[in-house]
Amino acid sequence: MRSKLKEKKMAIEEKTKNFIRNFVDVDLAQKRYSYVMTRFPPEPNGYLHIGHAKSICLNFGLALDYGGKCNMRFDDTNPVKEDVEYVESIQNDVRWLGFDWADRLYYASDYFDKLYECAEKLIRSGWAYVCDLSPEQVRDYRGTLTEPGRQSPWRERTVEENLDLFRRMRAGDFDEGQKFLRAKIDMSSPNLNMRDPALYRIKKASHHRTGERWLIYPMYDYAHCISDAIEGVTHSICTLEFEDHRPLYDWVLEKLDWPAPRPRQIEFARLNLEYTLMSKRKLLQLVKENYVEGWDDPRLPTLAALRKRGVTPSAIRLFCERIGVAKKDSWIELEWLEKAIRDDLNPQVKRVMAVLEPLKVVIENFPEEGQEVIEAPYFPDNPDLMGYRPLKLSREIYIERDDFRLEPPKGYFRLAPGREVRLRWSKYIHCHEVKLNQDGEVIELRCFYSDQPTGTGAGAKNKAAIIHWVSATDSIAATVKLYDRLFSQNKPSGDLENELNSSSLKVCDQAFIEKSLAEAKTGDRFQFERLGYFLVNQEGLRPVFSRIVTLKDSWSKIQAKKN
Repeated sequence: MRSKLKEKKMAIEEKTKNFIRNFVDVDLAQKRYSYVMTRFPPEPNGYLHIGHAKSICLNFGLALDYGGKCNMRFDDTNPVKEDVEYVESIQNDVRWLGFDWADRLYYASDYFDKLYECAEKLIRSGWAYVCDLSPEQVRDYRGTLTEPGRQSPWRERTVEENLDLFRRMRAGDFDEGQKFLRAKIDMSSPNLNMRDPALYRIKKASHHRTGERWLIYPMYDYAHCISDAIEGVTHSICTLEFEDHRPLYDWVLEKLDWPAPRPRQIEFARLNLEYTLMSKRKLLQLVKENYVEGWDDPRLPTLAALRKRGVTPSAIRLFCERIGVAKKDSWIELEWLEKAIRDDLNPQVKRVMAVLEPLKVVIENFPEEGQEVIEAPYFPDNPDLMGYRPLKLSREIYIERDDFRLEPPKGYFRLAPGREVRLRWSKYIHCHEVKLNQDGEVIELRCFYSDQPTGTGAGAKNKAAIIHWVSATDSIAATVKLYDRLFSQNKPSGDLENELNSSSLKVCDQAFIEKSLAEAKTGDRFQFERLGYFLVNQEGLRPVFSRIVTLKDSWSKIQAKKN
């Protein structure tokens, strides 16, 4: 028994291993660090999305697994784009995911004095200078991947002149873009990030925490490494686009002669999820230009949107665990997220029936005022788990309009003239008459019902299909919102005019749900059999539901039919 438990533990450990954990293991074994300290450093310029969830789970999860700590630190170094609304939403999202930073909530702005002091130290050491080049000139002087850059005409200013100019920048003596502080590294470096990068720029904007005190603000690459070092971060985990920035990260701390142990930057592949965009700029455009109904629109990949859609934090954590941590960028199929949501909800929610696009059925051999009560389990795989609810079969019922075809195509196994189906938890019905309106639309079916099949079903060996239904006299009118993928392309480029899915939201305002849902409360989740998992958005006389996720990935089949 002990051997089997050990093998199971080893299998779990092997599954959860990744190259970042390997780095941490080596660092601890070699005594580079005696503890593990990570951080999650969002910029408060938008709402967090599912890509951030991967970083949150990685940083907080790593700290938890190694008995360490993870800080929450806002990179608030660009006051033009930042807002208190974003600060609050980010904290809510991280807590919702199940993580806590305790008393370690920090801001880069906490360190503005120290960052300024470090900048003056670099100037006095000859490693930084004030440059007068315009942004256009900077690009021209920078060079290319195949050609070295050219040195700024202002590169050899004296230490005294640079200190004076930098202090005057802080005092507000110059306009934005007129001067900026640069690191003095190597304009011929093959790494463009090392060609005298900017450290400070002038921004005459009010900061949400420091107000009007500062007129110059540090660049991210400069502020980030020093902030990590101040907090005692051991492993600074970044996305892959910062790999070429790592030499600058190390250079700043080296030139400041920061005491050991210094933080180690490690990069991992960011999350690219099919049918979504992870660019904050594009998400902001979707919100500002009213393509969606705010940052929490359930069609967006933001955590606020997923929460509003009814996705649970455990489903997000499960998804992040399954996709793992890679070193190479790639696209993750949306089905991975949808499957994690389904797997999370499946053992938790009751199964009920709802008809979204109702088609009336009259069962002619059923008594006019009769009712047949059926005890149906909420959880068919384990009826005792969630109990039973009564369903009342009546003479008039509603079925899904899509479950009937006047002229059934090949491969269609549901109801049609002369065919029969079985009602879920109930009897068989056989269609013998179809009523049409003046436009030729089907408005009513006339059927007979029986306890046993008559052998006129469509399918293998004439086995009747099973469809869901609700009683026309013992059901509740409801509104149901069907959210789908916002983009029609699996790898959208951001062309909002041509790539948006015009069917990303469908409102079914004539739906009916079974009577057992009369007591459903806002926030409750259910599986509508054959239709998907749904959230109660609004309770009341006419409740509102929204679809969390379908029961299976039907998108690829839909797209294949279109093509």
